[in-house]
Amino acid sequence: MAEEGLAGALTTVLGGSGLLVQSCDSEPASKPLSPVRLRKNVCYVVLAVFLNEQDEVLMIQEAKRECRGTWYLPAGRMEPGETIVEAMQREVKEEAGLLCEPVTLLSVEERGAAWIRFVFLARPTGGVLKTSKDADAESLQAGWYPRVSLPTPLRAHDVLHLVELGARFCQQAMHPLILPQELPCSVVCQRLVTTFTSLQAVWVLVGTVGTPHLPITACGFTPMEQRGGIKVAILRLLQECLTLHNLAVETKGLLGLQHLGKNHVDGVCLNVLVTVAFRNPGIQDEPPKIRGENYFWWKVMEEDLQKQLLHRLQESSVIPLNR
Repeated sequence: MAEEGLAGALTTVLGGSGLLVQSCDSEPASKPLSPVRLRKNVCYVVLAVFLNEQDEVLMIQEAKRECRGTWYLPAGRMEPGETIVEAMQREVKEEAGLLCEPVTLLSVEERGAAWIRFVFLARPTGGVLKTSKDADAESLQAGWYPRVSLPTPLRAHDVLHLVELGARFCQQAMHPLILPQELPCSVVCQRLVTTFTSLQAVWVLVGTVGTPHLPITACGFTPMEQRGGIKVAILRLLQECLTLHNLAVETKGLLGLQHLGKNHVDGVCLNVLVTVAFRNPGIQDEPPKIRGENYFWWKVMEEDLQKQLLHRLQESSVIPLNR
């Protein structure tokens, strides 16, 4: 029965859906976890990339005093009570005048748990493009510009990478279409699909406290954890059960994410694909030994599930998670 539950959970996460966060297997040692709150201890930012059939990009001209007159992609901070998609749609309407719908998450960027930006590929569904006559505190105007000749000056050059990421996705999707799942979470945490592969098999790390499950690690907010980024929380959990000095740990990217945003529940759970391998593999055909009783390696036996997992690993068909 435990294996059936694990197979179902892994199938759900690989499919871009979510699972309720019941508790965390690993937490920062500094102090007890408290619920995160927008505008208090976390800042979430949304950004949208639009590309039309003429290979043009939707750009907005900034109205804020510190960057007035510069150009950027539609973006802004989430407000309390919003879902991630609602925040993106609001920002696009305010800054560009357009109604829109998300196509997929393109990437997630972080500077530690306190600042996370969700980047979407989106398409317009209506509205009227904002002109200079409609200038207000949100933006001065919006317009479509050739991808190879964006307006200048740019507010920041980070948009160039995001535009190219969107263009590559339009030409050939790097990962399945994935949107945030509306599930409550009180903290910023990561559900880990931690894998070890050999020529014959693939194993996934499982937490044993309670019902066997994909382990969850909570992100902390100390200066060190902000500098190190949310990968610190991944390494903390793995250090609790593995001897890491002879292992290579790689965060491949996101399989999906969960957030509700209603009723003051502002936490986010990122479902992250991680690989563990021996630095000097030799003839190692078994995963590294587990210390303690809180985790074990589950050998994935179901053929279809194993193929799905190996495909995501080999093709790196995940949402990029960047610092």
